Amino acid sequence: MSLPHHRLALLTLLLVVLLAGCSERTLETPVRLEGDIFGTYYQVNLADPITAERRDALGAGILAELESVDASMSTYRDDAELVAFNQAPVGEWQTLSAPLIEVLSIAHRVGEASGGAFDVTVGGLVNLWSFGPEARPREVPEDALIAERLAEVGMDTLEIDVDQRRARRLKDVFVDLSGVAKGHATDRVAAYLAEQGIENYLVNIGGELEVAGFRDGEAEPWRIGVEIPRDGRPQAQHVLALHDTSVATSGDYRNYFEEDGRRYSHTIDPRTGRPIQHRLASVTVVDASNARADAWATAISVLGEDEGMALAREHDLAVLVLVRNEAGDGWVSLASPAFAVRFGRDRLEEMGVEVADGAVGDVAAEAP
Repeated sequence: MSLPHHRLALLTLLLVVLLAGCSERTLETPVRLEGDIFGTYYQVNLADPITAERRDALGAGILAELESVDASMSTYRDDAELVAFNQAPVGEWQTLSAPLIEVLSIAHRVGEASGGAFDVTVGGLVNLWSFGPEARPREVPEDALIAERLAEVGMDTLEIDVDQRRARRLKDVFVDLSGVAKGHATDRVAAYLAEQGIENYLVNIGGELEVAGFRDGEAEPWRIGVEIPRDGRPQAQHVLALHDTSVATSGDYRNYFEEDGRRYSHTIDPRTGRPIQHRLASVTVVDASNARADAWATAISVLGEDEGMALAREHDLAVLVLVRNEAGDGWVSLASPAFAVRFGRDRLEEMGVEVADGAVGDVAAEAP
């Protein structure tokens, strides 16, 4: 027995209204959006009241931003803009996208300020040590090969014309933006969310973070953990309360290989052509720009605790480092003066963090 047409129409209308009501219902916060990108993960937490429809639209927009960065700055994609630049004839100017020029410019400024500790032309050496897209076995390269590729490295081999939005390689160097592109992507996602009117969010792209507003949308700050520099499951050593800023961390304890009982970090010193070997295990930089924080974290990781902290004081950088003791079974936490100003000297002392007002000197600590 069929329903009368007017009753069927009424039921259909009610179903449409109910479905519309479901799509407009505000979701419980924070709302999480996540996925994979750049060979790592991304997580975005939103504390603004939004509907499922709005969440899905924002998720699509976030992924579009990330894919745009990947298409521009990846060294693993044959169709990436950076790959085309690396394959262009030496000495010829190449017109580049505004984001790529911006990232190259940030890299150049940090490279100069750090005395070459950060250098995006180090890509050939990164590949040689098996941490890049070049298919090589994970083993220590021969000294002759290291010397050969080191001879090509140097920011003076890369010329950037910001006004004309162009750049050129003066030698056949392999430009690798892995030390800054992830930070740039974090900035891009944060900027996109702000443009969409989202006021309270946390963006996390492979450990690079940017926050705005509050975790509860009102007064509770976002809190992030600085990991213990130890293999295995991540564990927070220090917890930082953040508001309207970004944080980048560089560490030698996640990506490495071992040969004959010796560990070789993925962080290559552009001045020697070899992985870093000092006791500095983790560097966290707080800055308004995550791209800049990302680059500085890498530079300080290369320099080590003494030179790195001296540079942080010189440039008024908010930096927290974790340094292993000589035995390798413990570490000490050190903060720059600018970091102490931001988070409070008393609060840092409560967390067991020493403020590095002068030379770092010898480090000794008991394992926690």
